[in-house]
Amino acid sequence: MRPRLIAALAVAPAALVLTGCLERTIRVTSDPPGAIVWLNDTELGRTPVETDFTFFGVYDVRLRLEGYEPVTSSRKAKAPFYEYPGIDLIAEAVPARIPTLIEWHFDLIPLAETRLSKPQAEGELLDRAREMRGTLNEGTPLPLPPAEASPSPR
Repeated sequence: MRPRLIAALAVAPAALVLTGCLERTIRVTSDPPGAIVWLNDTELGRTPVETDFTFFGVYDVRLRLEGYEPVTSSRKAKAPFYEYPGIDLIAEAVPARIPTLIEWHFDLIPLAETRLSKPQAEGELLDRAREMRGTLNEGTPLPLPPAEASPSPR
């Protein structure tokens, strides 16, 4: 009986040291690469970027790259079957590393290359304001005040 006890005492610490490890990683890529990434308001770096995470669920993702439209999105990190409650205890006990990789890719849209000059932009804004006034007043457009009205003398 003594040899069995000695063997059991020798195996127990080894079993604790050789337990498995669940590795969780999120990888964010973009086209074109180089966009700054925020995950739940924490800056991660520039794409392609990887980070370890603890919890599965919904994450807020933001990307920004000069010359491209900023991206704001919610993405879900779904748990694989071996991460479900109960099963995860068994997966943790397996003497091996079990990686989980969540990959999210974003295609960035370039900003419009031709921008309107200031007078053109103001003119278009006034036109849209006139249209809105007409819609609000049952189709009867109201005149807008002159753009450069001088103050009245007192």
